[in-house]
Amino acid sequence: MKRITFALLSVVLVLGCGDQAAPPTASGGGDADGAKYTIAVIPKGTTHDFWLTVKAGAEDAARALNAEIYWKGPDKETEVVKQLNIIEDFITMEVDAMVMAACDESAMVDVVKRAKDAGIPVVTIDSGVKSEDPVSFVATDNVAGARAAGQELARLIGGTGEVGLIPFVKGAATSEMREQGFKDAIAGFPNIKLVATLYSDSDAAKGMNVTQDMITANPNLAGIFAANEGGAIGAAQALRADGKAGEIKLVAFDASDEEIAALKEGVIQALVVQNPYKMGYEGVKAAVDHLEGRPVEKRIDTGVTVVTMDNFDEPEIQKVLYPLGKD
Repeated sequence: MKRITFALLSVVLVLGCGDQAAPPTASGGGDADGAKYTIAVIPKGTTHDFWLTVKAGAEDAARALNAEIYWKGPDKETEVVKQLNIIEDFITMEVDAMVMAACDESAMVDVVKRAKDAGIPVVTIDSGVKSEDPVSFVATDNVAGARAAGQELARLIGGTGEVGLIPFVKGAATSEMREQGFKDAIAGFPNIKLVATLYSDSDAAKGMNVTQDMITANPNLAGIFAANEGGAIGAAQALRADGKAGEIKLVAFDASDEEIAALKEGVIQALVVQNPYKMGYEGVKAAVDHLEGRPVEKRIDTGVTVVTMDNFDEPEIQKVLYPLGKD
C-alpha cells in the first residue's frame, strides 16, 4: 500500500482534509503488516445533512474494514475548481483510493484519469463522471427516483395543471438525471404543463428566490418538484412567505431535519428519500474490495423511498428517515 509522508499528512490534519477513522472494529482492509488503507472521501459539499450522513457511512465502513478516511470537499456544490484542487492534492499524497461525488460530470474526467494513471482507484458516489475509469458508481437511480417524484406530484394535483421544476447545478450528473426523470414522468400526463425550470445551485436562499420568481410568473402554478435539499428548503420558505403552503403542492428529494419538519407541517407533501449512509458505506467498501482483488459491481444502486404522512410512522420508513437514529 502507498505511504503518505509525515509532512503531507500533517498538512492534511491541520487543514482538516479528513477525519481519521476510529480504531477498527473488525478485520478487513490493510496490507499484510496490518497498516490501514488510506482512502480519501471527497463529497460535492460539506454543509447539507445529506453529506454528513454520507460521512457517517464512510466512517463506519472504515472502522469495519480497517481503513483510514480523509474527508474533504468544497463548501458548496458549485465549487468545481476547488474540488479539482482537492483531488489533485490527494493524488500528490498518494492515498490508496478515492471515493468521490463529482461536482461536474465532465470537469472531473481528466483528474479521475490522472488518479487512475497514478495507481489510485476511484469509486464515484451520488454523482458520477462521464468516464469508464471509476471502479464503481454507488448511487441512487436518480432518473427512477425523479420519475417517482413526478408521478407523485401528478397524483397530488389530480393529473392536471402547471408545474415548476427546481434542479440544482446545471452540468452536475445527479441534477441532470433528476431533471430528466421528472420530465419523463410528467410527459405521461397530457394535462400537466411544465412552465418553469429554475436552478437553486443547492442554496436555500437562491431556492427561495427562484421559487418566488416562479410563483410570480405563473399565478396558476399547481405544483413544484425541488430536486435536492437546498432547493426544497428554499421552496418551502417561499411557499410559507407567499401564503401558498399546501395550495401549491411540493415534492422534494432528500430528508434533512428541516425537510422532514416541512413534511409534518404540510408545506411539503412528499419526500423522495435516498440512502446517503449506504452510499458512504458501500463506496468505501467497494474501494477496499477493489484494493484486495475482490470483484466489484460497476453500478451499485442504493435505492429510494417515497415518504408521505400516510406512511411516515411505518418502522421501515423511520429507518430510512433517521439512518443514524433520532437525537
